[in-house]
Amino acid sequence: MSSVLFDVPGPKARLRHRLLAVVGVLAVVGVVGFIGYRFYDSGQFEPRLWEWLQYETVQLELLARLGNTLRAFAVAAVLAVLLGAVLAAGRLSDHAVWRVPATVVVEVFRAIPLLIMIFIFYFGLPTVDIKPSQFVAVVAGLTLYNGSVLAEVFRAGVLSLPRGQAEAAYALGMRKTQVMVQVLLPQALRAMLPTIVSQLVVLLKDTALGFIINYKELLDYAKYLGTQGQFGRPLVPMTIVVAAVYIAMCLLLTWVAVSLEKRNRRNKKIVEPENRAAEQVVLSNASGV
Repeated sequence: MSSVLFDVPGPKARLRHRLLAVVGVLAVVGVVGFIGYRFYDSGQFEPRLWEWLQYETVQLELLARLGNTLRAFAVAAVLAVLLGAVLAAGRLSDHAVWRVPATVVVEVFRAIPLLIMIFIFYFGLPTVDIKPSQFVAVVAGLTLYNGSVLAEVFRAGVLSLPRGQAEAAYALGMRKTQVMVQVLLPQALRAMLPTIVSQLVVLLKDTALGFIINYKELLDYAKYLGTQGQFGRPLVPMTIVVAAVYIAMCLLLTWVAVSLEKRNRRNKKIVEPENRAAEQVVLSNASGV
């Protein structure tokens, strides 16, 4: 369907798009194949480098590290969503005493790289006699960074709702807090759920940054086992296995996001947003580390 900013491509344009898609796929397959060949040529697929997979101790430790990764993700995800909702309400407040501090918190913690925040919590706070554990430092960094991003998602979601929703609530005699809590935020949450889940995928991947302070998660174990001489220092095989685990978890979350989006489209109670500003917020922060 054509719109003001988009025309439906004609036959020649569709043919050009298909050719570019084929060239793009072949280029990606070529790059992946070249990297795989170089790994094979350097002996990374030799059986002796994958023997560690047969050890029960290694398997149990991998499961334990996976549990630590999921634990940090689960706690940080819940706290980030709650923090994002509170900051979004503050950003949308008419009172400067709430709006200004919320804006400062969002802008500051969105701008600081997550890695630096984790460093500050783990290495900086002990200088003032506050000694957080590795788990607390990782969760605190993930919560503040992703909570700030989610605050903008919530805010954009509320602003994207039709103005008639708020006006109808005011006409019923509801106060602004009631309109925000009982009318706008629940609708924004449902409408932006796929976008929120997409940000949680980013949060899940960012748990790997915990390895920098030796938090006992998957990548930290890959670094440890990859340097063990008794297994031939299988750093590349170990990294491939950990990457496969992360890919599987992210694909699962992506499947959840797609399912929720399809469900929302079928649900006539969901109010369609007037724009996709929230998705732009996530895209602009997707590479923030």
